[in-house]
Amino acid sequence: MSKKIHPLTLPAIALSLMTVISAVAGLNVALPSIARDLGATQTQLTWIVDAYTVIFAGLLLLSGALSDRFGRRNGLVFGLVIYLSVAAYGLVVNSIGNLIILRAVMGVGAAFIMPSTLSVITASFPREDRSRAVGVWVGVAGGGAFIGLFGSAFLMRYYSWHSLFAMNMVLALLGLIGALTVVPNSADTTGKKLDVSGGLISIALVGGLVYGIIEGAELGWSSTQALLGFLLTGITLPTFIIVELRKEAPLLDPRLFANRGFSMGALSILLQFFGQFGFIFVGLQFLQFVYGFTPWQAVLRLMVVPLIVLPMSRVAGVLSKKIPQKYLGSFGLTFLAFGMYVFSTMSFTFSYVHFWSGLALFAFGMALASTPATTAITNSLPAEKQGVASAVNDVSREVGSALGIAIVGAILNTSYRSGMAESVKQLPTALAEKVSHSIAFTSMKTPAGMETQFADLRQKAFESFKHGTSLSMQMIMWVAIATAITIFIFAPKNIHEVS
Repeated sequence: MSKKIHPLTLPAIALSLMTVISAVAGLNVALPSIARDLGATQTQLTWIVDAYTVIFAGLLLLSGALSDRFGRRNGLVFGLVIYLSVAAYGLVVNSIGNLIILRAVMGVGAAFIMPSTLSVITASFPREDRSRAVGVWVGVAGGGAFIGLFGSAFLMRYYSWHSLFAMNMVLALLGLIGALTVVPNSADTTGKKLDVSGGLISIALVGGLVYGIIEGAELGWSSTQALLGFLLTGITLPTFIIVELRKEAPLLDPRLFANRGFSMGALSILLQFFGQFGFIFVGLQFLQFVYGFTPWQAVLRLMVVPLIVLPMSRVAGVLSKKIPQKYLGSFGLTFLAFGMYVFSTMSFTFSYVHFWSGLALFAFGMALASTPATTAITNSLPAEKQGVASAVNDVSREVGSALGIAIVGAILNTSYRSGMAESVKQLPTALAEKVSHSIAFTSMKTPAGMETQFADLRQKAFESFKHGTSLSMQMIMWVAIATAITIFIFAPKNIHEVS
């Protein structure tokens, strides 16, 4: 740990992290445009976002272990090369199916990038600098999503949504240069056998759960697709636990969750990002479809978040040295819940005071809750296992993000379709399909002779979408409250307590 760290190492790591985070969130701002250009349904929009996140989350444990074994910088470089190569195809992709596949392959690259960024910090930085560096990492991970949205919206002022992939390419290229020049390499030298089977089971576990939720909202919770997804989850979860308990060197030892700092940190991260990405997924569509803002105007109204999260995460890094997650984390989650309540009460008339007060509460809560949770996870494992510790942190984030998008999207989709059910009964079949599957129809040209009926359809669509948005925000609020109470009760009283 005495080796001097290059002053540009942390900025290079932050840039590589930004590459991943911006792509997780950035495409959300383009969803209304993609829906109009490619005719995507609400379920297809969910898959365009979640194909990336599901592959990303499913591979994280295995990719973190591979980076531990073969070198954390090597894992970072490998991921950036994949990412850069695949993003180039995004400049010309022109079908929903190809876009979903492209996003899935980008998720492979992201799965190698993200755990490597945090494990380089926790394995290479001196202990006295580690909390500060983790605070910067958390700030970029939390605020970076909104900065990515800002960049995406700026590009869409002048170009099509394809230009977002050009931004991904530039960030990946800059991150790759930094990784090759100033990021130190480190690896697990214990020589323990790599747990490939655990990694493969984890992919099926995450994929099955998210698939069941997304398809259940579209086809019904008793549909074959939804039941198959949940059946796969029900089989792979106990299988994963049994397999990992029997391994000499498991990918993720389930016994680690008996460590209350580790388990409460993972729970907190999972549900923070459940709320964050659920809000981004629905909120950006609400701002554009209901309030009629352009992508640029919508994202500008979200930029309060990084202005709070980035500096407050550094403050939280200092506070987490003195205040345990039990208090600091539960306090932050309570603020996040208040923010979601404010969002659930939005009216049809946009109010800066109302919207920004919700954002401020949300951002303040995220900043205070994230750093102590991340620190609790990474402090729970030794230096040679920091790739796995980082991967658990990232799996919690990405599973939370995927579930947030899937469940919030399911609530919105179910509520919207239910609200429009009566209104579409007398419509021609093709038009009824468009109206019931996505609010994007409100931007289409009014069919001849249907001026009054179509105006009523639009109004009903806005009401149904608003109701679904309110329900989803309330659900996030109650989840955040329940998590805050759980952490306050079960998290360790002492910062370094390990059981």
